[in-house]
Formats: sequence, C-alpha cells, structure tokens
Amino acid sequence: MPETIYDALRESHETQRSLCRKLLRSKPATRSRQEVFTALRIELAAHAAAEERYLYAPILMHDMGLMSSRHALAEHHDIDEIIEDMQSLGVSHRGWMAKARKLSEKVHHHLREEEKKFFQVSGKILSDTQKTRLARQYRKDYLRMHKLLAER
Repeated sequence: MPETIYDALRESHETQRSLCRKLLRSKPATRSRQEVFTALRIELAAHAAAEERYLYAPILMHDMGLMSSRHALAEHHDIDEIIEDMQSLGVSHRGWMAKARKLSEKVHHHLREEEKKFFQVSGKILSDTQKTRLARQYRKDYLRMHKLLAER
C-alpha cells in the first residue's frame, strides 16, 4: 500500500514527541540541551512549513475543512511564538525550562488533536490518489526545509 500524507506526518510527529521528551530531561545550561532544542526547533519548522503547504492549504479550500485548518494554523503560530521566546531567553535563563514545558504541552496537544480530529476531517475530503501525491510533495518539501533551516 502506498504511503499517504498521514503516514509521513505521523513519522515527524513521533520525532517531535521524542525531542520534546529529551528536551524536558536535558540538564540545565548544557550543550546537549542546546542541541536538542535546535533539533526540535528545526523539526517543528520544517514539518509545519511542509504540512501547511501540502495538507492545510488543500483542506482550506473546502468548507468542511475551513475551521479545522484555521485552528491548526493558529496552533502552529502559537508554537512559533513560544520558540521565539525561548530563543530570546537562551537555554541558561531561569525561566527557560518553564517555556520548554509549555512548548512540549502545546506540541503534544496539537499532535493529538491533529491525529484524532484533523486527519479524520481531511481524510473525508482527499481522495486516495491525493493522499499519496501529497505524501510525496510533503516529504520533498520537508527535506528541503529541514536542510535549509539546518544551514541557518
């Protein structure tokens, strides 16, 4: 059976969950904490960009998917704001770990909601052919964005 957009997204979701766990277990003011945070930041940004282009945008075009797409986009924005706050503080700041917990909670909430609700709504809108084509497009853009963000 060919890979669908949902298979590709779930793979990144698992990476995000794992990086969130590692971040919350990281030791204060260590290189390891900074490395995990950087990996998570890049993963979230690459995933969000490709997901917005190859899942949210097509679903936004349908009345049935409008509200759920807008909600998911707003959550991506909220996650971006938390990451910006964390970057401006720096990993050794005393308030940084509270922000990391908030980020982890927001990411886990978003992934749960997406997998339990958004995938079902969008699955009714997209054809099987679209689901496999979008998976290829998502993967290609995700890898391109990952490379681009890692070079910055």
